[in-house]
Amino acid sequence: MPAHSSHQEAHLFAWKDSQGNERSFPFWCYLPKKRPEDGKLPLLLFLHGAGERGTNLTLVTKHGPPKLIEQGEAFPFVVISPQCPLDQWWAMQENVIGLAELVEQAYADYPIDPTRMYATGMSMGGYGTWKLAAMYPKLFAAIIPICGGANLSEIEALKDLPIWAFHGREDDVVPLIRSQEIIDQLSKIDSDAKLSIYDNVQHDSWSATYANPEIYDWLLSHTTCNPFGY
Repeated sequence: MPAHSSHQEAHLFAWKDSQGNERSFPFWCYLPKKRPEDGKLPLLLFLHGAGERGTNLTLVTKHGPPKLIEQGEAFPFVVISPQCPLDQWWAMQENVIGLAELVEQAYADYPIDPTRMYATGMSMGGYGTWKLAAMYPKLFAAIIPICGGANLSEIEALKDLPIWAFHGREDDVVPLIRSQEIIDQLSKIDSDAKLSIYDNVQHDSWSATYANPEIYDWLLSHTTCNPFGY
């Protein structure tokens, strides 16, 4: 039986990487009690920061949507919150491939609306969100990367993806320029991307962001074509 944490259940997703090696992500899955009339639910993938890596899945509930769920908050999404292995990064290509496969497996296992799938992440997870969306630009209807960064050579793939980025102006861990340079480049190609900057805030730009109901309404306002075709 899966372990329970509030309304989140612990699961393990296994896949094979490009070298044929067995890999896995433990993850929390939250299912809303309320369902729409058609029974289909939007999906929110949450990528944690570097401090929550490892094998203790409870660490993933330290920040973001998993933390809010632990505190009794109800979300309208299926929330998938995987854990990155220790000494690895979300933006590593093999992990990005695994995350995309995890999203497709979640679509197969749960009543998910494939036209309303979203991704968000903070710090290391912000980098992972940018990288995942750049490698799979048709997978998500919108993304919210927080205090992350990306390889600018990959940014053009995000041209048609709605993006709302967040960053603290005084961030001394991941400098503001990491988000600003991405948004500036996207603005040159008429992308639907915007950046909100918190004055007098350092690295923790995620607490205020995830506590803001407006971001979830914004995500839900966007839809896309079914990326799986089935």
